[in-house]
This record gives sequence, structure tokens and C-alpha cells, in this order.
Amino acid sequence: MSVSKMVERKMKVSPLKGMSALAFSTLLVASAHYASADEHGHDDHDHDHAHHDHDHDHDHDHDHDHDHDHDHDHDHDSDIYSGYFEDEQIKDRSLSDWAGDWQSVYPYLQDGTLDEVFADKAEGGDKTAEEYKAYYEIGYETDVERIVINGSNVTFFANGEEMSGDYQYDGYEILNYEAGNRGVRFIYELEGEEADALPQYIQFSDHSISPTDADHYHLYWGDDREALLKEVTNWPTYYASELSGEEIVEEMLAH
Repeated sequence: MSVSKMVERKMKVSPLKGMSALAFSTLLVASAHYASADEHGHDDHDHDHAHHDHDHDHDHDHDHDHDHDHDHDHDHDSDIYSGYFEDEQIKDRSLSDWAGDWQSVYPYLQDGTLDEVFADKAEGGDKTAEEYKAYYEIGYETDVERIVINGSNVTFFANGEEMSGDYQYDGYEILNYEAGNRGVRFIYELEGEEADALPQYIQFSDHSISPTDADHYHLYWGDDREALLKEVTNWPTYYASELSGEEIVEEMLAH
């Protein structure tokens, strides 16, 4: 459907504007799902990381030094992923970091594909597998099953329809969680007024704080920049469309 037709539909119902996360359904009103940043900081951002053994039993100092540096870099990246970093480490990012064709993981929660992930979390967490699934049900819920990002253009696919708009960088915001860790939202603003049904702002969170190609991300969107920063319970999550459900499970278990 063309942008002009989608704008005409907006006269009756706006699928994106006024909501705190990308969801065409009216079930996801922001005020219904607000929670403390402490909870989100614990459950969604404190992923476990496998620390690989980089000792290769080499006999010379050069290889030992290389291994030591590799270990240090790995620990450094893990700290950032978990939300522990200094302000000066944060760098501006371009929309190209999220370029590509992306699919929502919500359908995989609904059909049971992600049950293995919730069972794994329950083994070392403070919730049962069923409780984790209920928590992520709120987090992942969205009607936007696919997003394509190409240059400055973002296209949303939902319920057999699509909407596109161009977005420009609008800086980043640091979120301080009560748990002690932090997060960074990289924010983009809609250019022009060509598609009134599109959200004015989209905010990316992918556990990285400097330019890098994302392997998945959480996306927030709406017309109120500041209000979006308070949304911490609904975070539609996207992985590359080329991945199968089983491959996404492997990715999640690796974290």
C-alpha cells in the first residue's frame, strides 16, 4: 500500500502514531505496560556470556600477549553488553548499523520455538520457564512482523501492509537503571511530513554503544521522544530475516 493511501487510513485509525513501541494493534498502549527500569535492566539486558578460553599453550611470549589482549577485549565487550561502561565510550551511530531485512521474534514465542530459551533461563534465573515466557510475551509483543532498513529509509510491514519513511539521526540518550547498569538509546527522527501515520521517532537499543553492525535489536517508537525513554516493558525485538527459528534460538542461547 502506498504512503498516500496509508495516510488516508490514518484519518480513522493510526497504527503507529501515539504508541510507545512498534505495534499496529491497540493492545500495546504505552501507559498499560510501563514498569521500573530496574526490572528491565535485570531481565532483558543482563544476559549471560560464555567466556571462551583463549589459552593455546604456545611457547613464546608474543602469543601469550596476544591471548591476554584477546581475553581483555572480550571481557571489555561483555561489560558493555551488560550495561557497564563510561560515558566517553559512547559514540554516535548511523542508521546503517541496523541496515538489512529484519523479522520479529514474537511469532517464535507464540508457536513455542523459544520455549528452549525460557527453560534455559529458568535453570539459572529466579523465575520458572512459564514466568519467563509470560515476561517476554509482554516484551516481544508486536504486530510489525518485518522491518527493512535501507540507507535512511525504514519500511514497516504489518498485517499485509507496509509503510515507509526516511529518518535522520537525533542523538542518543543514556538510561540509568536502578540495578546499577545502564543502557543507550540511539534515536532517529522522521524527515518531513510526507507520511503522517509513521512514528515521529524510533529508538534503537542493541547493547552496543559505538558503531557496529547489529545482529539483533530492540526498537521503540512513537511521537513523544521523552515518553519513549520511559518505556521499559515492551521492546519488540528483531533478528535477521534470513535466520530460521532454530538459528535464532542458538543465537539467544549463546548470550
